[in-house]
Amino acid sequence: MAGRMTAPADPLFPPFPLEDWRRHEPAVSGAVQRVFASGSYILGGEVSAFEAEFAAFLNVRHVVGLASGTDAIEIMLRALDIGPGSQVVVPSFAPSAVAAGVMRSGAALVLADVTPGTFTLCPESLEAVLRAQAGRGVKAVLAVHLFGHPVDWQSLQIVADRHGVLLLEDCAQSHGALWQGRMTGSLGRAAAFSFYPTKNLGAIGDAGAVATNDDEFAARLRSIRQYGWRSRHCSDAAGVNSRLDEIQAAILRVKLRTLAQNVAERRKVAATYDERLSASSGVRPPCVRPGCGHAYHQYVVRCAARERVLGRLQAAGVPAAVHYPVPLHLQPAFSGGETLPESEKAAGEVLSLPLHPWLGEEAVHTACQIIIGDDHAAR
Repeated sequence: MAGRMTAPADPLFPPFPLEDWRRHEPAVSGAVQRVFASGSYILGGEVSAFEAEFAAFLNVRHVVGLASGTDAIEIMLRALDIGPGSQVVVPSFAPSAVAAGVMRSGAALVLADVTPGTFTLCPESLEAVLRAQAGRGVKAVLAVHLFGHPVDWQSLQIVADRHGVLLLEDCAQSHGALWQGRMTGSLGRAAAFSFYPTKNLGAIGDAGAVATNDDEFAARLRSIRQYGWRSRHCSDAAGVNSRLDEIQAAILRVKLRTLAQNVAERRKVAATYDERLSASSGVRPPCVRPGCGHAYHQYVVRCAARERVLGRLQAAGVPAAVHYPVPLHLQPAFSGGETLPESEKAAGEVLSLPLHPWLGEEAVHTACQIIIGDDHAAR
């Protein structure tokens, strides 16, 4: 395993998730060998242990491991009897995987706008959508904690309660984020997680989970993930094959031990960016809503001259990127003719700067100097 991942690290911008693997290499290698030697490879002790440990981290009763974050959305909705004939509201400025998970459940997609400051689902837009969709089958709202910033949970919950719909969480990018002192993933009836390798808590492959405090609901999730079995070879309902495998669970157990510290390091890197970018006239650093603890899965700024700035950063070897250049309502697979101006504006201005727990101050200084230099050059 170690011999196959030998690409040299960039001394200034070590690549993530490769650097994440390097930092955990001895413990991960030992965990994988432990699985090999156990002879138990599907839904064994590693999965059970990870589910219990991650549930304790989130302060919830249950975590149910699944094969991917997209599966987590689909199976979460199916376990809630949300499928054909139902509608689910999601923010338009979000990964296409969110929309794909909803559509795989059989439910129809309804898109709402985001707030300009945090890029998360806008309560006012949700209210307008639910009023417009009254009586047309909206059963749930899937609130995405985008880039690691928690949604405005209380405001969204008020709107959802007023219209009698479920408010669910997508936590694929918010491992370790806090809302009013509570972990994202513990706020609503259920929450979907992804452990894709680039996440704050990442496997070495695809993996996902659903978190919940509902015992009966957790039992339904466990049944659906394995063919709808009530007992072996006896299906109560149509299920799927979406099982978190033992190797990925063992790897996640290793990385979970350092998750809180790594999120703290992400916040330190973000604070350094915030300080140095305060001198920039062309870039707006991310804001953090009071009472929230940002997990900084991505450090995303707004930049009116994004393409020029992105080009200068990339030309200097700074691995900046754009998440996400096309909002869902403008993608052919999901378009319903909506006009969502904040999502469109965000998609045209966002710029992700490199950030992970092992990025040094010199790297942050280099990226910020290029941005500030671009400000001066543009005058």
